Amino acid sequence: MEVLAILIPVSLFLGFLGLAAFLWTLRKGMYDDPEGDGQRILDTRYDDKPKPVERDE
Repeated sequence: MEVLAILIPVSLFLGFLGLAAFLWTLRKGMYDDPEGDGQRILDTRYDDKPKPVERDE
């Protein structure tokens, strides 16, 4: 039973931390255009193989 004195506050803290992270993502607008993200995946203008990075020597 003593372990509940530790687990309950820890679980409440983690729950509030998750809620704060979710609210932060809402405020940053990360869920504004889910349809556009799905269309960009299917776009053929983007190549599967990125160009290699040119390094100056």
